[in-house]
Amino acid sequence: MTNFNIRAAQREDAATILHFIRELAIYEKAEHEVKATLETIQDSMFGEQSGVYGLIAEQGGEAVGFAVYFYNYSTWLAKPGLYLEDLYVSPAKRGKGYGVALLKHLAGIAVDKECGRFEWSCLDWNTPSRAFYESLGAEPLSEWIGYRMSGDRLRTFAAK
Repeated sequence: MTNFNIRAAQREDAATILHFIRELAIYEKAEHEVKATLETIQDSMFGEQSGVYGLIAEQGGEAVGFAVYFYNYSTWLAKPGLYLEDLYVSPAKRGKGYGVALLKHLAGIAVDKECGRFEWSCLDWNTPSRAFYESLGAEPLSEWIGYRMSGDRLRTFAAK
C-alpha cells in the first residue's frame, strides 16, 4: 500500500462522501432510502454544531474508501465510546487492506480518546462483512437488539 494515507474528511470531501454513501446504499439494496445531499452532508458533518467525523482513505491521491463516526457514552463504564456509522471501500479496491487500515485508524482514535468501546452495526445478511469483522477479533452482540424510530413515527411519538 504505497502512497496510501488516511486523513480527516474536510468540507471539500462532501461530494466524495456522498458518492461512497450511494455506493454503500446500492450494495445494501437500499439506494432509495438515501436522502443525503451535498448540502446536507456539508451542514451535518462540517457545520458548527456537528458531532460527526469522517475519514477518507486515499491511494495515490484517489479516494478508495471512507468512514463516518461519532462518540456515544457508556454509563456503566463512565467513558465515551466511538461508534462507527459507516465504513466503505470501493469494490475494486477491496482485499488490499484498506478496510483493516481504516478500522485500525479508528481503533487508534478510540484509544487516544480513552474510549471504553469501539462499536458498529452490520446487517445480518451481510456475511462477507461479518466474517471480515470477526476475523479481526470483533465480537457480534447477539444479546442486543437494535431499535429505531424515524420519520412520521418519530414525529408522532415526539408530539404525544
